[in-house]
Amino acid sequence: MKKLKIKVGDTVRIVAGDHKGVEGKVMKVDFDKNKAIVEGANLVSKHEKPSAKNPQGGIVKKEALIHISNLSLIDAKGTATRVGYEVRDGKKVRFSKKSNEVI
Repeated sequence: MKKLKIKVGDTVRIVAGDHKGVEGKVMKVDFDKNKAIVEGANLVSKHEKPSAKNPQGGIVKKEALIHISNLSLIDAKGTATRVGYEVRDGKKVRFSKKSNEVI
């Protein structure tokens, strides 16, 4: 299984592309494609047929996948940082390379 440095629930900033600078929470990570869905970013219009869930149908705005390389993790201080792994107190943890704090 692949190991990505961004997980569901992390706060990230988009660093490249049309939505550069937008911050949001990671809602889903697709390990096979190395992509993630960020809440409120990369919105696309989808045409939906009428269904029981959506009887009106029509055009709906949805978040689309963004490549992991275009995302940067935001640490507790609100700055973009890279992620490192190390063993602290016998447990493998993620830490911020900028502030050296556990994420």
